[in-house]
This record gives sequence, C-alpha cells and structure tokens, in this order.
Amino acid sequence: MSEPTCLRDAPGAGTHLHRLEHVMGMPIGVDVCDPDIESRTVDRVYEWLRFVDVTFSTYREDSEISRLNRGEITLEQTHPAVRSVLRRCERLRVQTDGYFDIRAPLHSTVQATVEGEDRRPIDPSGLVKGWSVAGAARILERAGARNYCVNAGGDARLRGRSWSGERWRVGIQHPMIRDRLAAVLLASDVGIATSGAYEQGEHIIDPHTGSPSEGVLSVTIVGPDVATADAYATAAYAMGPKGAQWCAALGDYAAMVILAEGTVLSTPAMSRYRA
Repeated sequence: MSEPTCLRDAPGAGTHLHRLEHVMGMPIGVDVCDPDIESRTVDRVYEWLRFVDVTFSTYREDSEISRLNRGEITLEQTHPAVRSVLRRCERLRVQTDGYFDIRAPLHSTVQATVEGEDRRPIDPSGLVKGWSVAGAARILERAGARNYCVNAGGDARLRGRSWSGERWRVGIQHPMIRDRLAAVLLASDVGIATSGAYEQGEHIIDPHTGSPSEGVLSVTIVGPDVATADAYATAAYAMGPKGAQWCAALGDYAAMVILAEGTVLSTPAMSRYRA
C-alpha cells in the first residue's frame, strides 16, 4: 500500500498533539490541533488500533480471523465487530460486481488452510484498515476533537484545519519513485485511501481471474467515509485499467488512477482537492 501523508506545515499558535506509533504492521500517525484534547484521548486511539490488530490481522496466528480461517471458532463465536465487518464486506462485494472479495486474498501469506469452496479463508484487510481509521476518528470526535488527521499508511481521515489554519495537505506517494509524490491534495472532512503495489511488491488479486491485477500502478479515492474509500480503491485496482471508468460513477467519491504506462486519470470531482 501507499502512504498518504498529512504534510506538516509549521505549527501556528495554540496547542497541538502529534504521535506516531507502529501498529497493525505499519506506522500510524495521529495529529490533533484542538487545544482541549488530552493525550489520554490519543492513548485510547492506539488502544483501539491494537484491538483491531489482535482481532483482524491475518499475520497473527491468534487473531480471530486466523482462528476462524483454521476452523477453530465459528462465525457466531467471533467478536460482534468481526461479524459486522464481514457483513459489510459482503455488501461491498455485491456493489463492486465481485471485485472487492475478501476470499481473494490481498496477501500471499493467507493460505487456504480450510477445505472446501464454502470455507475458503478470508482476508478483510481491504476494508479493515480504513474501518480502523474511521473508528479512531470517532474516538477523537467523541472527546471533542474537530481538527485532526489520522494517517495509517494508505488510509487517512481528516477533519477541520491543520496548524496553519488551512485545509490538511496530503501527499500521495509516487507509485514508482519512493521519494517523490504523485500528487498533493488539500482536504478536510473526508477520508482518503490509496491502493497499489508499491515497494512491497504486493498485488491485489483480480477475483474473477485469480491472478494479480495488471495495468494499474495506483488508485486513490477521496470521499465521505474512509472505510468505503478503502474498499473502493481495492476494487478499482483489482479491475485494472477499466477501474478508472468504474470510478467515474462513484458519486460522492473522487478518484485518481495512475496507469502502468504513467498516464494519470482523474474524475472531475478530484479537482476540488488538488493543491
């Protein structure tokens, strides 16, 4: 995955909090620009993210998703959050014509350890990261935060203004050049998600062919809900070049697609976020 980065302008007057911790296998940053938000609120954000990790990670043998995939527990025995996420994943599978499919693993480490077509292993990572960021944002908002950025390498939720008093500046990593940005966005009150192979060499599978998606380097989606944006970016990337046309019909969600030959395609709505 890529790393949309909340670019840090020089802090203006007033209190601001910044914390970066390694959770869920990635650095996750939280920036809050409200003077009355205490650090213990940010503590709760990271407690939530650690809960998501121990519950949903396909890399942890003791997570509920891993135990469910091995048949050690039934769906009814999982945490209610697991059942809620899986129901949402199924709705998104239908909505995306099967291109968002948690039974088409995003990571090669997910092994088919359960026999039978109806018991294929699941990997809801294509929704869970954005969903976890949305949950972190809710924790901040319940504590009164109105100006913040939560950035989990590839997915970000932004609200209000940064230290400079302007909208948050978000850098979208170039898919081929590690130290360059493909775009800089100005955003507020939206979620941003980007899917791509990037330096890890990971590939999102086209569920209809069972092969890695080809013809696209990255897909960035901007819209009201970061979890939905996460799933849409995954689906559009899995579609290959035709994903750009699919993105054009997403309504409240803007999109930027970088094709393999370097062509950049954007929906008209993306122009409102361009720096």
